[in-house]
Amino acid sequence: MRLLYSSTSPYSSKVRMAATYLGVEHTEVACDTNAAPPELIDNNPLGKIPTLIMKDGRSIFDSRSIMHYFDRESGGKLYPKKKGRRTEAEVLEALCDGITDCLLSIVYEKRFRPDDIIHQPWIDKQWTKVARALDYLDANLPKAGKKLHGGHFALAAMLGYLSLRFAGQWEKGREKLVAWQAKFGERFEDYGRLKPQ
Repeated sequence: MRLLYSSTSPYSSKVRMAATYLGVEHTEVACDTNAAPPELIDNNPLGKIPTLIMKDGRSIFDSRSIMHYFDRESGGKLYPKKKGRRTEAEVLEALCDGITDCLLSIVYEKRFRPDDIIHQPWIDKQWTKVARALDYLDANLPKAGKKLHGGHFALAAMLGYLSLRFAGQWEKGREKLVAWQAKFGERFEDYGRLKPQ
């Protein structure tokens, strides 16, 4: 299988961590989505990463679709088997992906708009959502038990992206969340290599 990814993408990071954790055999292909490379466009009409190209040529895109594919192929090793626990993991993943959506919206607003038309109220609105969600996570940290799951990887990827693009802007007052990231790095030794960078 071939995984089309970007090293800065938190969604790619989540999937790459899960694949490594599960021991999924794959080849990683770095992609610049702005260049619209044919392999990406031909396998994902949205031109987004990550995109997983399977051995038979079919493709899976959207990080959550790939995560659930990995879970099925691994015999349920990426999400808890108990329904309630699985729902908790999926909600955590959705929350972290939602925070990431807001962060990317801020980055794109600043990166792709000329300075004179950057809409600061939009940035402020997105950051309000991020801050509220980070406060929630700091007060309701997930436990990393004997097994890691998709929600853990989504949280680690999102925190890695925060550290990459918003260092010094989110940590104050969220010491538990900062500590969780450090502990995750100790628990999952490939985090330093696979987090957004």
